[in-house]
Amino acid sequence: MLYELFQPRQERTILTTGVKSYLKIKLQEVKKYYPDWEYVEIGIDVDHVHLHMIIPPKYSVSEEVETVKKNTSRLLRKKFSFLKKVYWDNKGVWCKGSSFPQ
Repeated sequence: MLYELFQPRQERTILTTGVKSYLKIKLQEVKKYYPDWEYVEIGIDVDHVHLHMIIPPKYSVSEEVETVKKNTSRLLRKKFSFLKKVYWDNKGVWCKGSSFPQ
C-alpha cells in the first residue's frame, strides 16, 4: 500500500470546493487507463492532497506519482482559468516531489 501526500506549488490554497470535486472525478478517471490501481482513500484539503492507494509492483512509485500529478495538473488548468493566472509559467500546479509519510 502507498500513502502519498502532495501539495500545490507555492503552498497556495487553491483546492476550493469546486476544484476539489473536479479533482476527485479526475483522479477516478485515471483508473480508466490504470484499472489495476486502487484508491483506498482520497483526502483533499485546501492546500494538499492525500492518496492512500494500492498499485501493483509492475509500476514504480515515481511512475504513479508522475502520472497522477501530470494529468490532474493539466486538467485542472484547462478547467479553471484562475489557475492559468496563478501558475502562469506553465510549470504545473503541483510542487516537485511527494512525501510518503509512514
